Amino acid sequence: MKFTQKENKDSTLLLEITLEPKDYEGKVQEKIQEYRKNAVIPGFRKGKAPIAFLIKKYRTPILIDEVNKLMQKEIYDFLKKDSAKFLGSPIPIEDNDIDWENEKIFNFTYEIGISPEFDIKITNKDKLTYYSIEADKSLVEKYCDDIAKRHGEMTNPEQSKEGDLLFCSIQQLDITGSVLDNGISNEATVSIKSIEDKKARKSLIGISKGACFKLDVVKCFSNQTDLAAMLNIKQNEVSKLKYKEFNFTVKNINRLSPCKLNQDLFDKVYGKDVVKNVAEFKRKIKEEAEKSFTFESDKMLKNDIVDYLLNKIKLTLPDRFLKKWLIKTSETPLTEEKVKDEYEMYSKSLKWQLIEGKVIQNFNIEIKEEDMLSKTKELVQMQMKQYGQVSPEEKHLDDIAKNILNNEKEREKIHHQILDEKTLEIYKENFKITNKKISYDDFIKLATEKK
Repeated sequence: MKFTQKENKDSTLLLEITLEPKDYEGKVQEKIQEYRKNAVIPGFRKGKAPIAFLIKKYRTPILIDEVNKLMQKEIYDFLKKDSAKFLGSPIPIEDNDIDWENEKIFNFTYEIGISPEFDIKITNKDKLTYYSIEADKSLVEKYCDDIAKRHGEMTNPEQSKEGDLLFCSIQQLDITGSVLDNGISNEATVSIKSIEDKKARKSLIGISKGACFKLDVVKCFSNQTDLAAMLNIKQNEVSKLKYKEFNFTVKNINRLSPCKLNQDLFDKVYGKDVVKNVAEFKRKIKEEAEKSFTFESDKMLKNDIVDYLLNKIKLTLPDRFLKKWLIKTSETPLTEEKVKDEYEMYSKSLKWQLIEGKVIQNFNIEIKEEDMLSKTKELVQMQMKQYGQVSPEEKHLDDIAKNILNNEKEREKIHHQILDEKTLEIYKENFKITNKKISYDDFIKLATEKK
């Protein structure tokens, strides 16, 4: 067997493999003999068919099968020796059909992409900004109101006011304003503040139980998911509504009255006597809010790091080969036009994989089984706390975590999460990062601009 390699200027490698009879003939003969022992052929006893007959009838398909197996193994072994050097998988170069009946020497040529060679050095000259989100006074007040409402009391007043919920019987109307025969009919709760038409929303203030009102639902509710749920129809049916006006009959008025910021509420939220006054309550809310915002700040930093390193390390990919490889290996049919439209996004993703792979290699980042188990247990405990459940004993927690890690998809997700945390820690240690405080609203605005 002979291997010939030739690197091209467009970052591809041509690999030519030449097979001679000594490479495959022994395996072919072995398969023919094996077939002879087990084949049941009319006119011959089992295992007694003439070898010449079997060679004439079965040699070619056996030869094709064995050569293909041999080629797959040789290509796999070739790539395994230096897997980091290559991108994609080898694509056979189309050639004339092989004359399997008469040819003895077979030549196969493959093309494969070559990964760019590069290195990464991150120094204090590489500067980025970390945006720490501050929970300002208005945000803390909003969170206080939300908590007070969540622990508040539901009442049923005689008349409605802004913020109330109206439980209504809903019926679709025809063009004359009468109830439509076989039209949409449902019962649902309507939030007055969710009605986007100001005039319609204002008209619902001060109405009583039993009152009727008409709404153009498409005009008043832009959120199609919520509207579909309110009418009890499929979301794709919303845009097809021929008659958009509905009659609403108020069956009940619900009002959520927030509870007072007192010791009873503080104890419900944080445990007995942990918080003792309104100032401490608001300080606790501010701390928790800012801690929860860390995820968003880290996410923005990671996005900035990706953009920074992609611009700093300008990698050259074998674009022509990769486009062809994507078309040939896609599970769903891909056109050249679609690949052209989506290739920039794919290329950026691949470049980042290569860069982060180099970071992992340079900083010797590894994830051990104990890391996986510890992270899984942490996630389980967080979830149980979220639902107000008591964390299980250590042995039971271990069993839950191990069971989760037996699921390949969950295992991969957790592995990726740990890797993300470890690499982010490396970036924070090696970039020169300036911390900048920012309000939540300004952060959202900045994130939108960056996106």
